[in-house]
Amino acid sequence: MATAAFELAFAGLKAEDGLKLREAGSMRHFKAQDRSRFGKLLSIRDLDAFLATGSAQVPRVAMADSGRNGSAAVPEEDFTFGDGKVDPSKLFPLFDAGATLVVSQFHELHPPLADFCRGLEKVFQHGVQANIYLTPPGAQGFRTHFDTHDVLVLQVSGKKQWRVWSDTAQPHATRRTPWDGAIYKPDQSKANDLLLEAGDVLYVPRGVLHDASVQPGGEPSLHITVGFLDQTWADALKAAIDQLEQTEPKLREAFPMWRLGDEASRPALVKAAAERAAIIGSQSGVDLAAMHFLQALAQDRMPMSGRTLVAPALGADDRLVLADAVHHYVVPVGDGAELRWSGAPVPLTMVELGWLEKLSQGVSPTALGGGEAALAFCRRLFAVGLLVRI
Repeated sequence: MATAAFELAFAGLKAEDGLKLREAGSMRHFKAQDRSRFGKLLSIRDLDAFLATGSAQVPRVAMADSGRNGSAAVPEEDFTFGDGKVDPSKLFPLFDAGATLVVSQFHELHPPLADFCRGLEKVFQHGVQANIYLTPPGAQGFRTHFDTHDVLVLQVSGKKQWRVWSDTAQPHATRRTPWDGAIYKPDQSKANDLLLEAGDVLYVPRGVLHDASVQPGGEPSLHITVGFLDQTWADALKAAIDQLEQTEPKLREAFPMWRLGDEASRPALVKAAAERAAIIGSQSGVDLAAMHFLQALAQDRMPMSGRTLVAPALGADDRLVLADAVHHYVVPVGDGAELRWSGAPVPLTMVELGWLEKLSQGVSPTALGGGEAALAFCRRLFAVGLLVRI
C-alpha cells in the first residue's frame, strides 16, 4: 500500500528523494507522462454520486469564489437546505456562475482515496488528508494565500494555472499562524507561473504563497489537494514533556517565580532550565514523543480493518500477513511487548513477538511451529482485522 501510494504521488522519484523533498521545503512541479493516472482515484462522476447522498452537507461541502466582495467563501445558506445538506438547485447555478466546489476529507468517504492516503501515512508516519476542488472555466476559488501544512496537488482532469511565489511568506507556518491579507502582499514579479495538466503534480510547502485559476473556455479543473498533517518540533517537545513528567521529578519541581526579580539568581534559573531541556531532548524523550504520535495516528485516523464483515474460518495452512491498511506498532513492555493499534493493545510474549515478525512477511499458522497455540494466536488477530489472508 505504501509503495503504490508513493509511486502514484511521486512518479519517478526514489523513496529517499521523496523524504528529502519534504525536508528541504522547496516547491516542485512533476510533469506527467500518463495524463489519466489519477482517474483511478477520483472523477467528476464520483462527485455527482456523492452530492446525491446525505453525506453531502456542510462543513464537508463548501464553495469559494474569489470574485466575491470580502471573503471568498460562499455563505452556506446560499447552497444548502436549512439543515445544512446540499441543495443541488442552489449549488449547481453557483457552480455555473464561477464558484468552486470544495469537498473536504473526501478520503473518509471514497475508498480509492482512503487507500491512497493510508499508503502515504505509512510512508511518512503522520496523518494525510484529501480535499477536492472542482473549478469551472474562467474562475478562481481562493485568492492568494498560504497553507499551514505541506500540500501535494494532483491534477485529475482539466487544466489549472498556478502562481507559486519563490519566497516563503511565513517559514514553517502552523495552524496557530494567523492569516492577514494586509500583511502578506506578494511581489507579483517573484511568482512562478505553472500550468498543471491532467496527471501533473505540484508540491507546495506550508507558508508558501500561491493561487490558482482556470482559463476561460475548455473543461472544468478537478484536482485533489493532499494535505500532510505532520507534527512540529514544538509538538514533539511538548509530547516528551507530558510523557516524562510522570517519571522525572526534576520536571515536577516548582518553577521559582519568586526568584525572577533577584538578578543574582537568574543565571541559576537558566542553568536549571537547560538541565531540564536536556532531559526532554534525550533519546528517551524522542522515543516517548514518537510513540505518542504513533498512537495518535492509529487512533485519530479513519479505522480501516483488514477483514470483511463475513470472514471464512481461518485454517492452519492459510497464509497470513499483517494487514497493510491497519496502523500498528510494537513497544517493549516488561519481559515481553505490546502490539498497539486503534483497538485494545495486544500483549505479546517473546515467542508471540517472534511469530508476529514472521507474520509481517507472510506465513501460515502451521509454519510458525507453535501448534494449537500459534493457530489460536493467529485466529485472535484475524478476528479483529489485524491479519489478512494472502
